[in-house]
Amino acid sequence: MQKLIAPSLLSANFKNLSDDIEIINNSEADWFHIDVMDGVFVPNISFGFPVIKHIKEIARKPLDVHLMITEPDRYIEEFKKIGADILTVHYEACIHLHRSIQSIKHNNMKAGVVLNPHTSVNLLEDIISEVDLVCLMSVNPGFGGQKFIENTYIKISKLKDMIISKNSKSLIEVDGGVDLNNVEKLSKCGTDIFVAGNTVFGSKNPAATIAELKRLSN
Repeated sequence: MQKLIAPSLLSANFKNLSDDIEIINNSEADWFHIDVMDGVFVPNISFGFPVIKHIKEIARKPLDVHLMITEPDRYIEEFKKIGADILTVHYEACIHLHRSIQSIKHNNMKAGVVLNPHTSVNLLEDIISEVDLVCLMSVNPGFGGQKFIENTYIKISKLKDMIISKNSKSLIEVDGGVDLNNVEKLSKCGTDIFVAGNTVFGSKNPAATIAELKRLSN
């Protein structure tokens, strides 16, 4: 399949968020990646319901909403109402992960599970056939601009083997430190979706950077 680029709006210019959304709309990007943080699960606070609803009104591409929050089950229906197309929840935050995934699907969204850097992919063996995607954090969640954790390559390969052995259709997403120097290697290891924040919005020409990420990953 064609590899997907999902620019992270956490790195956008919040003073001119609409302008940055239009840049993504008119680029080769495939999804908008939106990080939701509650200041409890991770030491930062980001987009809330009103902001995401505004983003949905402008965005012309799917919203990939990444919940870095405690008790995510409480808000699944609300995220559907405000426009999430893909909803991912952390393994570490879900007491009953299977129930959470089924709830997301029941609300007609694609369902994904996220793993922190220290969490083994082996823990997904019993649910990998149920999820649409697995997002591997390649930095510790909470802040943009962190250094890529090299062990991620090994985790991607292990996860890819599991997906194949279980006949799963799950896609692999990598979030954190993705740039023009590692996107090709990440793709060869089995990554399908690349979340890029600072690499895109920190460049002089975000659309050209997205196009280059697309070229290198395919």
